[in-house]
Amino acid sequence: MLDNLTSRLSGVIKELRGQARLTETNIQDAMREVRMALLEADVALPVVKAFISQVKERALGQEVMGSLTPGQALIGVVNDELTRLMGEKNDALNLSAVPPAVVLMAGLQGAGKTTTVGKLSKLLKETQKKKVLVVSADVYRPAAIEQLRLLAEQVGVEWFPSDGQQKPVDIARAAIDYARRHYFDVLMVDTAGRLAIDEAMMEEIKALHAAVQPVETLFVVDAMQGQDAVNTAQAFNEALPLTGVILTKMDGDARGGAALSVRHITGKPIKFIGVGEKLTGLEPFYPDRIASRILGMGDVLSLIEDVQKGLDQAEAAKMAKKLKSGKGFDLEDFKAQMQQMKNMGGMSSLMEKMPGQLGQLAKGVQGAEAEKAMRRIEGIINAMTPEERRKPELIKASRKRRIAAGSGVTVQEVNRLLNQFEQTQKMMKQFSKGGLTKLMRGMKGMLPGM
Repeated sequence: MLDNLTSRLSGVIKELRGQARLTETNIQDAMREVRMALLEADVALPVVKAFISQVKERALGQEVMGSLTPGQALIGVVNDELTRLMGEKNDALNLSAVPPAVVLMAGLQGAGKTTTVGKLSKLLKETQKKKVLVVSADVYRPAAIEQLRLLAEQVGVEWFPSDGQQKPVDIARAAIDYARRHYFDVLMVDTAGRLAIDEAMMEEIKALHAAVQPVETLFVVDAMQGQDAVNTAQAFNEALPLTGVILTKMDGDARGGAALSVRHITGKPIKFIGVGEKLTGLEPFYPDRIASRILGMGDVLSLIEDVQKGLDQAEAAKMAKKLKSGKGFDLEDFKAQMQQMKNMGGMSSLMEKMPGQLGQLAKGVQGAEAEKAMRRIEGIINAMTPEERRKPELIKASRKRRIAAGSGVTVQEVNRLLNQFEQTQKMMKQFSKGGLTKLMRGMKGMLPGM
């Protein structure tokens, strides 16, 4: 996410090292680079102009105090202005209405609207304990209604049936009546998208909005559309009283300038960002955290939240008890640890939120390669018998050949895994004895793909 912008801004900061203070000349040079970086990241031109002007005004003549270098002083100014540009704070959903609180989802076809309904339903159910009903008013796309039914089943919320012969307004009214009679807290209404903005689409969504009177009207937009994302958001904002924006596919583009433009252009807050295909891949949008990530300072708070969300507490307690009793760490445990990491969004997702050098290290590791290596390891372990996982010392030449054939890898790769596991086992022994320093030293080079 926004990798190109991060690397360009890092270069600007390096250029300012060794200078005594921020002057008009060095700020001018730095701002030229920042302008290019923002334009390359697909940030809208009016937004770039306003941002550069604000940073210049605040940075000019600013004294470099204490141990701060000019680069660090500029980071402080840029960080504050990026945060202000994106909205300063997280705007949570306002669901304080007589139940059911209706949430209307709007956007173009292909932006990930239906998937986002599933993700948001899951989030509301699990974090706010809401009883959620979902309905599709998309009578044009044949698979839309069925897709929403399957998503509702996956996330454990109720789905209200609809079909292509009905009118969208009739579907929505029937769903509201059902939600009221069955005491639902929230009704999520998925609407039809189009390949482009057209008059018929806008009239239909206006009529739907008037009929359901939603407490939240959220515009779902694909961050990979760049400038088009901002233009589309503006058109919808003029047609509907939007209350917020959800940016999807934020992990799919290294530019992602829509995140920096959409708030400034529409005046509406970005409430969530979608990352990845998993139904857990929806994060509340915190401008200060995103600004820190863009400037290479990491996002430790989101990292902690990811870990808390993805960690199986019972499994972690079981592992701690096992280590404490000195029973050792086997390949079943090794596989369980990898599963926990996958639940947290995968290694690359966790690493990119790390601050400083660790975040830079994540960029050196090809995320896709690291994830592929983890899947390969999981495949090798799955090809073993339960006894072999518990006692890896049983795995000799003939067993290695069988495991390699069963998992579609070479015997060398099986050997590599067993060696890697042996090192991890030694580390875990150090950990159970309280040797944290030795454990940290032993971790060097242990991650797959590094």
